[in-house]
Amino acid sequence: MKNKIDVSTLDLKDNVVTIKRVTKTVKGGRTMRFSALVVVGDGDGHVGVGLGKAIEIPDAIRKGKEDAIKNIIYVERNEHNSIYHEIYGKYGSSTVLLKPAPEGTGVIAGGPARAVLELAGVKNIRTKSLGSRNKKNVVNATLEGLANVTSPEKVARLRGKTVEEIMG
Repeated sequence: MKNKIDVSTLDLKDNVVTIKRVTKTVKGGRTMRFSALVVVGDGDGHVGVGLGKAIEIPDAIRKGKEDAIKNIIYVERNEHNSIYHEIYGKYGSSTVLLKPAPEGTGVIAGGPARAVLELAGVKNIRTKSLGSRNKKNVVNATLEGLANVTSPEKVARLRGKTVEEIMG
């Protein structure tokens, strides 16, 4: 279980990744609803993803934002605002490769992954989306990869060694 993050102190921005119109066929005809995939983050390591469904678009976005706030994680970043090591994030049939990049590279990522990385505060990274290109799965795979990034300090603490011993 991840540590709970106090979201009341965070200055969160939100980004709507996609809005889909979905229909359900019932006896009386079709009912239209909207599904909104929303990413929230403070640009300083905290990011979350949520899905909201409602009859009207603004309600779907609001529900997606509320869901995203409940699922916020903290992303470990190095001094270049990049990640510490290469990692694959996997969700469903989507896989996203996240590679650290030197200062000045910028965010090299497709639309769904870019939304997550920018709101997480990652400034220098290279990504490649592998497998399914479904936006919901790509966003969740990116978030999964970022959640599994560890810093050398954390690895050293877990192994009972110093950072110098870990880094070589």
